[in-house]
Amino acid sequence: MNIALLVFMLCFLLIFLIRIPIAPGMLMASFFYFALAPGLSADISMAASQFLSNMNSKFVLIAVPLFVFMAEVMNSGKITDMIFRFANVIVGRKRGALGHVNVVASIIFSGMTGSALADASGLGMMEIKAMNDHGYERGFSSAITAASATIGPIFPPSIPMIFYSMLSGASIGALFIGGMVPGIFIGLALMGYIAVVARIRNYPRGEKLILRDAMAITVKALPALLSIVVLLGGIYSGIVTPTEAGALAALYAIFVSFFVYRAMGFKDLLKVIMNTVKTTGTLSLLVGTAYAFSYIVAIEHIPDEVAGWLLTITNNKYVLLLLINIVFIVLGMFIDTMCITLVFIPIVLPLVNTLGIDLVHFGVMITLNMMIGLSTPPFGMLLFVVSGISKTPLIEVIKEILPMLLVLFGVLFMVTFIPQIVTFLPNLMGM
Repeated sequence: MNIALLVFMLCFLLIFLIRIPIAPGMLMASFFYFALAPGLSADISMAASQFLSNMNSKFVLIAVPLFVFMAEVMNSGKITDMIFRFANVIVGRKRGALGHVNVVASIIFSGMTGSALADASGLGMMEIKAMNDHGYERGFSSAITAASATIGPIFPPSIPMIFYSMLSGASIGALFIGGMVPGIFIGLALMGYIAVVARIRNYPRGEKLILRDAMAITVKALPALLSIVVLLGGIYSGIVTPTEAGALAALYAIFVSFFVYRAMGFKDLLKVIMNTVKTTGTLSLLVGTAYAFSYIVAIEHIPDEVAGWLLTITNNKYVLLLLINIVFIVLGMFIDTMCITLVFIPIVLPLVNTLGIDLVHFGVMITLNMMIGLSTPPFGMLLFVVSGISKTPLIEVIKEILPMLLVLFGVLFMVTFIPQIVTFLPNLMGM
């Protein structure tokens, strides 16, 4: 190991020990590497030119700010409220009804935004307040909100899958449709857990709605629900690309918020645009610094070394998938999802290709893994989001979410070792 690489790795370690923001931290580590490595002035210019040309050619990346924008519009308008009320119509009479509503609303909302944090922060406040008002423990209502939000990037569309597609070359359409069945499995598994807990703790049933009221709520929610049709229907019909579908769905969300629900004005729209710009700027800085980081990892042949080392342990692809899952779960406890996607996934992709593992299967599996990491103590981002919006002590949320994590790990185990759960629909559609 040369001195430049040693300093580079020590700097990267310090990022987490002293809690430096990840983007400037990776930039600092990369700067020290290029400053210390002899004869790398040409490599610096090559890295810069490759980054600019690669980013300019990745049309699918434009979908990311569009999905972020769409999520902001939906959270500002009445669309999230309509989704919550419609979900209540579907499962509102079951024991522990509001817990089931929480999960169903997350599945519906995930078909619009592709972001776990948008789900938790948008629907979350409404869901937690409703559950607390009906006698659910604050820790439980916050925990199920965090756990159900993991469905967001699994069920299409998905922002993490867009970045994975950029890195691996896997079809974004196949990744999106491959996440449908696992997303539904997560929802059913969580609803099964809620049913058991609701019976033990005697949680209340929901109010019975007469047919007329149920139909009225459904009709009011229909414009919001049609955004899923605009988004996914456009992609899978082949009429538009995922990027173009993101633009159409964002435009549709503005139309619904302005003219159907009349819940948004021009001041609200300006605020939405500002929030989108801030989020997109943060993601762009992270992508840029992660590319420099990944470039250094590549020229030092670290992925080949990691692949070679793992293959000395075993060449059984399922054992290796288990090892990768364990490593990424541990990473998810401490590191931001975007950092894991941009820095660590490129390290294991050569191994995935060597073993002939389906890239769509691996992409959905690793996305699910990282989403579980968002809810895993000690530093899972969703834990802090739901704790903050509900004013619930973090320890209460962690106590309640631990058994839910076992449920999520069970789904991850199934997705890992039964690839057909992911690949069935893409293969059926010829993807």
